[in-house]
This record gives sequence, structure tokens and C-alpha cells, in this order.
Amino acid sequence: MTDLPAESPRRLVFGMPELDRVFGGGIVRGSVVLLAGDPGIGKSTLTLQASAAAAGADSPVLYVTGEESAEQIRLRAVRLGIDGSHLFLLATNRLEDAVREVGVVKPALMIVDSIQAVSTEESESAPGTPSQIQSCARVLTELAKRSGVPVVLTGHVIKDGGIAGPRLLEHAVDVVLHLGGEAESGLRLLQGVKNRYGPTNEVGVFEMGESGLIGVADPSRVFLAHRREGAPGSAVATLIEGTRALTVEVQALTSPSTLSSPRRVATGVDLARLHLVLAVLSRRLGMAVHSQDVIVNVPGGLRISEPAVDLALALAIVSSMRDVAVKPGVSAAAEVGLGGELRRVRQGERRAAEARRLGMDGVLLGRQPDEAAARREAKSGGRHFDGLAEAIAEAVPARRRKRGVAANDTGADDEAMRAARPPATFI
Repeated sequence: MTDLPAESPRRLVFGMPELDRVFGGGIVRGSVVLLAGDPGIGKSTLTLQASAAAAGADSPVLYVTGEESAEQIRLRAVRLGIDGSHLFLLATNRLEDAVREVGVVKPALMIVDSIQAVSTEESESAPGTPSQIQSCARVLTELAKRSGVPVVLTGHVIKDGGIAGPRLLEHAVDVVLHLGGEAESGLRLLQGVKNRYGPTNEVGVFEMGESGLIGVADPSRVFLAHRREGAPGSAVATLIEGTRALTVEVQALTSPSTLSSPRRVATGVDLARLHLVLAVLSRRLGMAVHSQDVIVNVPGGLRISEPAVDLALALAIVSSMRDVAVKPGVSAAAEVGLGGELRRVRQGERRAAEARRLGMDGVLLGRQPDEAAARREAKSGGRHFDGLAEAIAEAVPARRRKRGVAANDTGADDEAMRAARPPATFI
């Protein structure tokens, strides 16, 4: 192994900052990339823009289309303002034709749109079947490794959430990217799922416009643009996605349930994390969430896997149950433990600085055992709390009981919660 070169892999840089960010600085030569997403989300638009950006006199690009004709691709290029010089189109469903064309064009990049639409003679199955997809992926992988030409495949997400079949292509390729977002808002999120040559969980943010997908330079402001100040059930989370700090809104809506098993709906966050937070609120803080339907949403289409979202999730749920807004200027980033404690998260100083940049007072963080790190985080605007009850008392005002009206049973009766507010006139 020591005889092998340890040089950084050579990359083809697109010149599209959001796209290059997700790749880790550009696509690695000889790699195979899978770009997945729902039909109509913008995969073909993104690959065409990337092809045009990468194409040059010394770096032609071969675009293989199996779903559309060359004329349709040309019309899309005109609409997007793409010249198309040094961009070669090949409309075919036969993979052997595409492989042969690589030897003629000698491209710097190859696009196959889509993997479900092409077939190889090595398999007798119909295009789009698991056997055919496996065979095509094997041929293209061998081609990429042998020639050094990076290959980008597009694939549709099917009904059960798999990409062109359950986990079929994800294991065979080097990089998996997912393009998603809310079609109504025009916002598109390119998220890294797997990357053998760079950081995973990196996020690129685009906005769909008349000229195609345009990179968003300040995603945090976009995610918070439609947030209503003073609305109950809304909290702000400051996250680290890959190498980028992001501040997003977390929404929660609670209502008394008429079902024997109340509904739990999570969009944008892991349902298991929602269950964990609800269990801690119920068992450690005495809140009656067991009788409530709870619906959680992250606007903008971002899918959050980081545990740092726990505290914002809890604040949004408590805010909704009390029907009072989280205090203005509050952001949160802490993992909730099963004992009701708040655990530290990485890069707290950077999260606090991001919250301050957006005009917030700072960020609520979990206990930091490293005293030097705690001082740095506090200097940047971080405020540390040992437990979830303390953070809730700081961020969510208690609701005053109306005279002559019985208080709703939020169940927030444990000693930590009562100590954080005056008795009798608050719930």
C-alpha cells in the first residue's frame, strides 16, 4: 500500500458553487455519480446546466438521453440560455451505442439520463428492471474506471422511497446525491447521501427560475424568509450540514386527539427523534403529550438527520401546547437525552456565530464539559443549559390562566418546570 500514490483525486470543477460544494470541490475523475429525485423535480435541468458549465474546447461533454429526443434537449437548452458548444447529444436506449460514442468523443464528462431508460445486451430483461439496471451500472462503472471519465446517472425515486429499485444503485456507485424540495416554493435542495471522495450530508441550495436552477448564496435567510414572528409552534434550529451552518424553522402543531393512538407525523425530521422528544416531555417534564396529535414540519424541504434539532423540536411542541410563541431572537442546537438532559453538539461556536449573523440573540446549547470551549461558545452568543426544563423555561413563556377558566392540562407539573415560573397564576 505504501507504494501507491497518496495524492488527492483529480476533480472536474463545474464553476457552480452550490454543486461543487456538494461534490466536495468538484466531481472526481473516473467516479460514478447517481443523481436521484422525484420525477419533475429538476434532475434533467441540473444535469444540462452542469454539462454546459463543464463543457469546453478541451473538455467536451457527452449527454446521453434515453427519455427525450435530442430536439427536446436542445429546446430546453435554448430556454435556459445554454449555447451548447462542445456539448454532444446522443438520443439512444442502447448502452452499447453510448459506450462506443465515448471512444469517439473522448469526453471529460458523461451524463446518462436516465438509468431506467437504457438497456444493455448483457441482460435480456426489459429496461428499468433490477437485472437490467444492475447490468447497466456494472458496464458504466467499468467504463468510468477504465477511461477516467466521470459518469453521472439520473434515477427516479419510486413509491417506496428506493432509487430505481430498493438500494440497488446506491451500493454500486461512488456518490449518491438527492435532489428534493417543495415544488410550490421553487426551492431545490441537493443533499449528499453517500460520497467516497468527500463529506457526506453536504447541502446545496438552489432556486428554480426561468433560467434554470440558480444557487442560493445565503440559504439561512431563505429558510427563515416566511417565518411568522410571534406564531405559536415555531422554533429556530441552527444546524451543521456538511461544512455549512444552516438556520431553519421547525414547526409543530398539537391538538387533542380523538384516536386511541394519537397521530405522529414528521416531515423533514426523523420520526424516531420525534418519538424520543415526546417521550422525554411526557416522562421527565410531565407534559400530557400522550393525548395529543403531534404534527412536525421543516419548511423548505430540508431533511434533517442531525440530533441537534431535538431542542428546537421540543420548544416548538411546548410552544404549540401552551399556545404562546417562543421568545424572539431564540435559536436552539442541542441533543435531548432520555434523562431530560441536554447534550452538547459539535461546532457550537460556529452555530452561535451563525445565529448572531442573522440578528438573533444567540443559540441555546447543551452543557459543554470543556471549559475553554464553553467560554468560546459563550463569547459567540451561546447559552448553556443542563436540562430541557431549564431551556424551555428560558425560551417559552408560561401561559397565564384566564380568570374563571380552568387551565388546559399541559401536564407541566414537575418540580423543575414549577421552579422556573411563579405558582398559581401560570400553567
